[in-house]
Amino acid sequence: MPRHPSRPAADALTLTPIAYTRSCFRDKFGVPRQPGLTRYARADLIIEPPFNREDAFRGLETASHLWLTFQFHEAVRAEWRPVVRPPRLGGNTKIGVFASRSPFRPNSLGLSVVRNEGLVHKDGTLVLQISDHDLIDGTPILDIKPYLPFADSVPQATLGWADSPPTDRLSVVFLPEAEDQLGNLSPADYPDLRLLIEDVVSFDPRPSFRRGREEDRIYGAHLYDLNVRFRFVNEHSQKRVEVLTVC
Repeated sequence: MPRHPSRPAADALTLTPIAYTRSCFRDKFGVPRQPGLTRYARADLIIEPPFNREDAFRGLETASHLWLTFQFHEAVRAEWRPVVRPPRLGGNTKIGVFASRSPFRPNSLGLSVVRNEGLVHKDGTLVLQISDHDLIDGTPILDIKPYLPFADSVPQATLGWADSPPTDRLSVVFLPEAEDQLGNLSPADYPDLRLLIEDVVSFDPRPSFRRGREEDRIYGAHLYDLNVRFRFVNEHSQKRVEVLTVC
């Protein structure tokens, strides 16, 4: 078989997004490091023409979960690197990019399992609703496939450096101002917002080199159109997150 000369992926393949994501996560900070870790994350996939035909989704309502192939559109780099530093290894240990789930990849492609919440029409636009996701606002969706439990689930699968799910979660305390602000928000516009905030901040979304520390610094995560401000406290060896404001 003749060998083909190496060439950039962009020259070899053109991809057309099927949809764009309208997400509760407005930027990268605070997004769960894997799908399913934040149980109350919701998003709409806005289906683009010419793919916005209901026939193309016929039968998808029988699938509880979906595979999404997408582009890490805010992690595109001119040059790729062969090694990365996974947060799960503390951000100091290097492993090969193809042995990792890093967003910084040669083709900037991601793959996630999400919960299917159904196809609907919103303002004349075909929309696929999803939850339990890890997509930021504006993420281009390149393919959608049903998750097949008998084929896609491999209970005996192993990965030496990340065999078990993260279990260490910080307790979360909402201060009075945050409580008042939450009480004034519409549950229809911000579904399960308190639970979403708890999931986001309890896993400590800070960079690896800051995780576990007590700091005077106040952090902010953009959820929907809100800025959630919080800080990390270590008092008498009891670590917690205090949510200051939700506005």
